[in-house]
Amino acid sequence: MSVEAKAKYHGKVLQVAVPSPLRRVFDYLPLPQQQASPEPQAGIRVKVSFGRQQLIGIVVAVANSSILEKKKLKPILASLDTEPLLNAAVFKLLLWAANYYQHPLGEVFAAALPAKLRNGNPLRESSKVWTASEPSTSQTSLLGRAVKQKALLSFIRSAGEVTESKLRQAGFSKMLLVQLLQKNLIEEHSRTEVAASFEALEPESSFDLELNEEQLVAVTTISKALQGYKCFLLNGITGSGKTEVYMRIMQEQLSKGLQCLVLVPEIGLTPQTIARFKQRFSCLVVSLHSGLNETERMTAWLQARDGSAGIVIGTRSAIFTPLANPGLIVIDEEHDASFKQQDGFRYSARDLAVSRARQEGISIVLGSATPSLESLHNAQCNKFVHLHLSQRTGSDQPSAMEVIDVSNEAMTGGFSEQLLYRIRKHLQQRNQVLVFINRRGFAPILNCQTCGWICECENCNTQFTVHANPPSIRCHHCGATARLPQSCPSCKSNDLNTLGIGTQRIETFLQKQFNHTPVIRIDRDSTRRKYSLEKMLEEINKGDPCILLGTQMLAKGHHFPNITLVAILDADSGLFSADFRGQEHMGQIIVQVAGRAGRADRPGEVLIQSRHATHETLQTLANKTYAEFSKSQLKERMSAQLPPFSHLCLLRAEASERLLALQFLDELAQFCQRFSAHNSLPIEQLGPLPAPMEKRAGKYRVQLLLKTNKRGNLQALLSSLCAELEGMKLPRSVRFSIDVDPQDLV
Repeated sequence: MSVEAKAKYHGKVLQVAVPSPLRRVFDYLPLPQQQASPEPQAGIRVKVSFGRQQLIGIVVAVANSSILEKKKLKPILASLDTEPLLNAAVFKLLLWAANYYQHPLGEVFAAALPAKLRNGNPLRESSKVWTASEPSTSQTSLLGRAVKQKALLSFIRSAGEVTESKLRQAGFSKMLLVQLLQKNLIEEHSRTEVAASFEALEPESSFDLELNEEQLVAVTTISKALQGYKCFLLNGITGSGKTEVYMRIMQEQLSKGLQCLVLVPEIGLTPQTIARFKQRFSCLVVSLHSGLNETERMTAWLQARDGSAGIVIGTRSAIFTPLANPGLIVIDEEHDASFKQQDGFRYSARDLAVSRARQEGISIVLGSATPSLESLHNAQCNKFVHLHLSQRTGSDQPSAMEVIDVSNEAMTGGFSEQLLYRIRKHLQQRNQVLVFINRRGFAPILNCQTCGWICECENCNTQFTVHANPPSIRCHHCGATARLPQSCPSCKSNDLNTLGIGTQRIETFLQKQFNHTPVIRIDRDSTRRKYSLEKMLEEINKGDPCILLGTQMLAKGHHFPNITLVAILDADSGLFSADFRGQEHMGQIIVQVAGRAGRADRPGEVLIQSRHATHETLQTLANKTYAEFSKSQLKERMSAQLPPFSHLCLLRAEASERLLALQFLDELAQFCQRFSAHNSLPIEQLGPLPAPMEKRAGKYRVQLLLKTNKRGNLQALLSSLCAELEGMKLPRSVRFSIDVDPQDLV
């Protein structure tokens, strides 16, 4: 039966999405005609009464009827906008995303808007201006001998209109302004400034850098398709000039007055990307990321929306930023897991970017030296155009890669003698060295040498990590911290020792080994303060000999021309991961980190320490190309029918008691089995089972994995499951999430 047939009220109704866990819109009546200014339309914000709260919602549609009786319909409390906040393409994208990722629409809209808009602030702040009233003899006589008032009135008449800042600059006080207003000699007005779109850039007639043949093919191929939607996978080795290709295409679109949206995986990459683009382009370049305060973010968002910003650079949430004149989307390091939101609204910014480009009718470029297997598969299926850059630009040469077998070797501070010798040799030649280990802190384990006790987080199934500065133990999963224990709580022994190595411990060791060389540690602990990363990068870019020490933050897109040696201390963790993507991620990290060496005219080398040096994956990475590595990985995925050859959804329940989470997911599993059988849908189920990390932040985690070879089958099941969940009464202590296309199964 249709909604119209069920309708109990016929009349104008606003269907509003509010930020709540409920996966539906709610019907409200518009304000009476005399109060509505102007009439509400889809895409504007409204304030509504929701239970005992007052919430800011988005009008999704204006309908002519409701299934509720009129007496059950509440009017909205206020209409906050005179125009839709988002353009039609972004609005449709959010509707699609809420449906695809099975997330409440109101929360999806909330995730897409700056905090100030979510909180009900006006779209644009209005400012006050003052103009002189029509002059008359009777009014002028009111001034008498008020010399200062006469001077202010004369100033306003000569200027036409003045703002408060102009008055202050001219030396006039606010009191004088009030006195003129009381005498009706001036008038006060409110003005809302809307920035004009940026002026189209002049087409470049010549460039400082000359493109090589592969770059030229890439630029030419993309340029020919810029009139409509097309997705390009720019697969270029590190140092092959992908950024130059981006900028040539961006130049072409900017010269037409069209905006460019560039997504990067980490906040740390935005400062150097912005600096590079500002140096190259004369238009306004703005950034959007979590490091900005609310006002900064709102200002940048408006500049993108109004079209005054030619280039918008941001992390994953920037994909929702509206553009007045969209022309191009670029996803740099498209393989990076940071593009997938891991809590709340679990979307993939990369995948949404492709959908948005299709909605906007513009081209999108996905760039990476180590493309994800999903993107490579899409290129093989001709969904993406695959462009290759296999040569480094200029005189750069690919670095020689070597695996050092340390299975039978005594290590000093985590370093083999051979590796320490090579580091010393490169520093003596006045080069820079990068030491990579994907583990921050001082040491991953604190244990008692007497009884064997291990210091574990009570809230998680994991060990505390020891930190040296300040001395403490921290859980990198739930964030719990505590003082470093002085004795064993089990046997009271003082014989405590640390096992394993982290960035802080290695920093201390390297400072002692190379006491005349600066050691610069870059990880999440050392870069917490604002501008700390920028200061470190400035120090590195001076070119003096130094040792860079860090985690994945160093693997992403940084250009360090003076690094000639990259040392990877522990390459084994990804070989035996509980996640089927473990080897893919490990391969990407090794190749990305290796690419930091030999970026200028100095030859580079990469040394990988491993206790499993003969492992096929390591040998493939060391002696062959990433293309051959990814080909073997795709072959394994196909034989196991894992993504990209199938589609997954992870249903996860968390509760303070393991049994509650298991019982809840078991009920969902039974529903999924009945639905799949009734509709003849071939959907496999794995679980419910405890998650690989069963306890986290004090909650027991249980998961159910759904797998099918057709995306439509999964969506049909999930839509029905969500409808079922709406009618279920969840136990209070159980939290539930749906993760479509999960990137993290741990």
